[in-house]
Amino acid sequence: MKKRTTIKQSNFIIVIVVLLFMASMAKLIYVVVSEKTDGVDLKQMAASITTASKTLYASRGSIYDVNGELLASTVNSYTLIAYLSPSRTTDINKPKHVVDKVNTAKQLATVLDIPEETIYNYLNVEGKYQVEFGTKGRNLSELDKKKIEALELPGIDFITSTKRYYDMSTFASYIVGYAKKNDEGQIKGELGIESYFNDILAGTNGYTKYQKYTASDYQIPNTLSDTKEAKDGSDIYLTIDSNIQLIAEKAVKKYSDYNIDWAVFTVMDAKTGAIVASATNPNFDPNDTNTITSYMNPLVSYQYEPGSVMKIFSFASSIEEGQYDGSKTYKSGSIDVADATIRDAERGGWGVISFDTGFAYSSNVAATMLALNLGTSKLSSYYQKLGFGTKTGIELSNEAIGDISFKYQTELANASFGQGVSVTPVQLLQALSSMTNDGNIIKPYIVDKIVDSDGNVTFEGQREVVGNVYSLDTVNKMHELMHNVIYAGLTKMWQVPNVSLMGKTGTAQIASPHGGYISGEYENIKSFAGIFPEDDPKYIVYVAAKRIHSKPRNFAEPITTAIEEIASYAKLTQKGNEDTEQKLVSIDNYISKDLNTTKTLLENKNINIITIGDGNYIINQYPLKNNNIFVNGKLFLVTNGSNIIIPDMTNWSKLDAEVYCSLASIPCSFSNYGYINAQSIAPGTLYDGYSSLDFSLAIK
Repeated sequence: MKKRTTIKQSNFIIVIVVLLFMASMAKLIYVVVSEKTDGVDLKQMAASITTASKTLYASRGSIYDVNGELLASTVNSYTLIAYLSPSRTTDINKPKHVVDKVNTAKQLATVLDIPEETIYNYLNVEGKYQVEFGTKGRNLSELDKKKIEALELPGIDFITSTKRYYDMSTFASYIVGYAKKNDEGQIKGELGIESYFNDILAGTNGYTKYQKYTASDYQIPNTLSDTKEAKDGSDIYLTIDSNIQLIAEKAVKKYSDYNIDWAVFTVMDAKTGAIVASATNPNFDPNDTNTITSYMNPLVSYQYEPGSVMKIFSFASSIEEGQYDGSKTYKSGSIDVADATIRDAERGGWGVISFDTGFAYSSNVAATMLALNLGTSKLSSYYQKLGFGTKTGIELSNEAIGDISFKYQTELANASFGQGVSVTPVQLLQALSSMTNDGNIIKPYIVDKIVDSDGNVTFEGQREVVGNVYSLDTVNKMHELMHNVIYAGLTKMWQVPNVSLMGKTGTAQIASPHGGYISGEYENIKSFAGIFPEDDPKYIVYVAAKRIHSKPRNFAEPITTAIEEIASYAKLTQKGNEDTEQKLVSIDNYISKDLNTTKTLLENKNINIITIGDGNYIINQYPLKNNNIFVNGKLFLVTNGSNIIIPDMTNWSKLDAEVYCSLASIPCSFSNYGYINAQSIAPGTLYDGYSSLDFSLAIK
């Protein structure tokens, strides 16, 4: 039998446990009653603990063109400050305040756009611990900061913040828009894409909450915190092609010579509705909001009487209804409608002509006769189907709707040739898409894609059919009529070398706020709607200019030049592949070869050789082997020599300058857009090995 084991508790241990329990209870009662422990006032300590919350700010997304060219980004900006108080300096050999005010002012004036005397006045104040330098001492760039730091001036420092920066200045300014800091210090979009997609660009701020003592900013050790990470804003890629945009910008800039009120030049992909360029004159620099003269984007916010470009749609509607006979003749010049007389631009008319010829000559009488046969209800219905009188829904703020209401016979007549009704440029582009999509109407759009901070594509722009208005037969007939405007009309000024173009011009009177129209030679809005190439349309161009003080050819020339350049860029010219190939030079491998021998070999190739370094053999090249460049293009050859002579880069493209600087390992920066018109290091200068080569660009 197993023996039972007996455990006896010691009376001494029991007494000890009871005493410890009583002591603990006494301590607890003391703490509760006295609110103190170990000399610490618990009530006071509890009162000194608080919950702190800090905002974790999201980074704003960037805006790019369709090819990834940076248009808008958030960068560091700097406010220049000067410490004046000698109390900052503890070692006279390492001063931390401004010692020599005269020299400091002199040196800073070489970088800042502030007179030396003004800078000295900022520095020469009594009793100030530190000073700033006014508006011109704020929002300094990284490059400005580096230049000032290189001066090594005691007591000069910077306050770092962020700002929105627009890399290409006035480029597509009304499309990109601008953003600025609000009263809470957050960057907020005010115009264009920056405004329309503000929330998507801004992202979502996070926070962290933690326990801290009132007198400290630090979290109390061993306490929990609650943190929600910020979600950075998404990047937006526009449908804008910077190469075509540059061409459009150059075209509208030419109108500055003719004292215009405004001009807009927009190019849309004829098949998809993607806006590939939209330039305005005047424009503004988003980096300097003081340059803004209007907060309305002409593409979507200007509504006006469009003039004879509307004949495209009044004629097409008559054709669609089976009422049009292009060979039928009528007497041009004038026609009485109710109590009004409708006249052609050529007051005496062109005699008896066909309706086909009437379109080519832009006859108001022809359009009126067709509209009267259609009737108010039907023409109004076609205009509505085309999208006039309603917003297109393009991703831009403040889109206007226009007004296509007309009732009486004279109003019907006027509406047929674009008077008495108002439209926007983007509505016209949408309506014109019916001429390039077999009668289907395509919605214009400006955003190619949106990419979130994790690299996921959250949105992709795409072709969207919003209705059908005309048959293929109607569209084909209109192509014939629009072709004749260019090649059988009253002028040859709209013909473009090597590009098959069809289109329609317009000249609309400007409505007076007091009724009727303003009289005067230049009191009108001139416009042009063009489609090219004819056989397989790629682009739709719409241009309008208000009060252009010039002859008609001066309105046409920038447009036709731009169309030729766009067609050349997009390889749409009619010269064919054989001619194009003759303009290309095949590049071989020249690395490790003798420089002089290579130059001799290439001297009959009609290319520009840009040599980098003073060596005698080649260690790098651009473009590389098996690439082609155009005749008169640049071939960059890097030699084994370390001495680099800066070339004259006037009229170089930004891309060529970037290639040069990259191959030569020279830091560089660019201001504005277009082609180089100034460089910070003079041509023929031996490069010092560290200076930045800064370029100013402008449209030629």
